[in-house]
Amino acid sequence: MAKETSLLKAAWLIAFVTIISKFVGFLRDVCIANYYGAGLVSDAYFYAYQIPSLAIILMGGVGGPFHSATVSVFAKLVNPDDKEPSEKVKKLFNTFLTLTFLVFLVLSLLIFIFSDQILNLIIHSDNSELVVLASKHLRIMTPVILFGGIIGIYYGLLITYRMFLLPNISPVLMSLSIIIIVAFSKGDKYGISLAIATSIGALLQFLLQLPAVRKLGFKIKPNLDIKNNLELKNLIELVFPAALSSTIGQIYVYVDMFFASQLKEGAWTAIGYANRVFQFPVGILVTAFLVPLFPIFSRLVGEKKYDDIKYYFHKGVGLLNFVAIPIMFGIIMLSYDAVQLIFQRGEFDSHATYMVSQALIFLSFAIIPYVFRDSITRIFYSFNDSKTPFMVAFSSIILKFILNALFIEKLGIAAITLSTSLVTLFNAFLLGCIMLRKINLDYKYYFINLIKMILAAVLAFSISYILYSYWIIDNNWFLLALKTFTVFGFSMVTYVLFAALFKIEYVGELIERIKNYIKRKFIY
Repeated sequence: MAKETSLLKAAWLIAFVTIISKFVGFLRDVCIANYYGAGLVSDAYFYAYQIPSLAIILMGGVGGPFHSATVSVFAKLVNPDDKEPSEKVKKLFNTFLTLTFLVFLVLSLLIFIFSDQILNLIIHSDNSELVVLASKHLRIMTPVILFGGIIGIYYGLLITYRMFLLPNISPVLMSLSIIIIVAFSKGDKYGISLAIATSIGALLQFLLQLPAVRKLGFKIKPNLDIKNNLELKNLIELVFPAALSSTIGQIYVYVDMFFASQLKEGAWTAIGYANRVFQFPVGILVTAFLVPLFPIFSRLVGEKKYDDIKYYFHKGVGLLNFVAIPIMFGIIMLSYDAVQLIFQRGEFDSHATYMVSQALIFLSFAIIPYVFRDSITRIFYSFNDSKTPFMVAFSSIILKFILNALFIEKLGIAAITLSTSLVTLFNAFLLGCIMLRKINLDYKYYFINLIKMILAAVLAFSISYILYSYWIIDNNWFLLALKTFTVFGFSMVTYVLFAALFKIEYVGELIERIKNYIKRKFIY
């Protein structure tokens, strides 16, 4: 019970700081949308940003291969309660850091030199101005690539030592840099300030972590002690396939970019904004629970306590699904209104709102498999197995291409996000089947709870749709916001009532915790 309470406290802390980070990220996107809308400049920036984002978000971010490998290996080597790590651990840190710096330095130089050729491969468009502008943005943002893996290592160390605040709040710095610099430059014609702000933000993320890591006893002393280094070998064996897996995930994005560049101007920007709206609630949920759970999984695997792994898996994924399912239904019902509230101002018009909302609806179907896939991937990493997630991701590249090609003519922009949802489901299914070779996670229990939650959500949102349909708003921002929040709030209350009726265990726990909180605060 003490461990469970500690986990929930960590989850609440991470959820809180992630909400702040995501909210500031929303303000960043609103700022970009206001000055650049969904057109040539925004498309050029978002096409170019996909490459540095691979380093700073997918590889170096929380949940990325460098963060995951660091947690998986160092959680077994250090005691968070010790005052200082051993010299062996410090040396391992510096060896890993030195290798990572050299690899990312070479990558950033190559991308700077060959930016034109890279973007000509990715962007399938006759618009030469788009390719030239995207290439200019990419060259400005190459420093972001250099910081990616290093930030990931720092994140991993801090989380291993149960310091959850900094890794989850530091992305705010990039968002703030973009907001301040773009607003100050008043949206320069070609978006150069946007690319410059992105690079400055990555540098600030690195500088924020540095004092905390040094305080733990990890000072930068470059070395290349790679001979007969078993722990380094374990790190590389985890990082390399996981990095390839992230790269494979990015290939999905490049496939999407290839098809999106054949659609009307602003299509790629719209897909990017849809993904950001999707990631706001889902990213908060997944980060809040899986970041503190991952070190627990790693330690339990080391101690061979497989029943405890099963318990924490069902606890974490069950709670995630309980919140994620009504979010999915809420997106389907309220997507257009929500996008209009968030983005529609300045250069961002009603046509752009429609494109984003269409992409968002089909992307929302990915929520349940997304939660399952990311949760079970952490268990694979805990078993020092990053090859399996890589092979599963690799196996679905052709599927992604085929689905895009099949749907693009009839569905347009929505085809790309629908194929993303289907590929996520495919990956989750394969990973779930393969995990049975390592540990039986009792999927029957998982699916019984999942079906109950979906049924509760269907009933709740069917009733709420009646309220939504009869509440007509004529271009009044305040009334539109009131309608959106009221309908969603009513849906959530109704959902919880149906969930209680179906005896979903998380509702009882939630009510009990609220009762205990009230007793502690107001009665005793």
